[in-house]
Amino acid sequence: MNTQFPAIVLITAIAFSLYACKDRPAESPTKPETVSSSPLYSVTDQWLGQWKGPEGTFLKITGGEGKYEITIQNLDGPQNYTGVSIDNGIQFERNGIMEKIQATNGAETGMKWLSEKSNCLTIHKGEGFCKD
Repeated sequence: MNTQFPAIVLITAIAFSLYACKDRPAESPTKPETVSSSPLYSVTDQWLGQWKGPEGTFLKITGGEGKYEITIQNLDGPQNYTGVSIDNGIQFERNGIMEKIQATNGAETGMKWLSEKSNCLTIHKGEGFCKD
């Protein structure tokens, strides 16, 4: 009987066990994506409430967590829309056009009545609202 066979088996077994014990980078277990502690919509959630425009106009935002009900009071009366948080703004559809509410200062509203204000929201130049 060949006595080298058990020695080869033993050496091979030791080699495999040493290889198995070798330090290797641990594989990261697959984790579900976690939601950041400050979600993207936290900026737009700070806009909740009523914002004043000139001549009795206003913008009112209710809701939260990225989903909003928007009331825009202009000279023709109040109009209601549904909006969502996107790219640090609130996007909504008005008369078939996608609009976006963005944080600005008074000068960026394009409205002389608001030019000295610093905490404003603007839909587009000429349509802005501010908080005192």
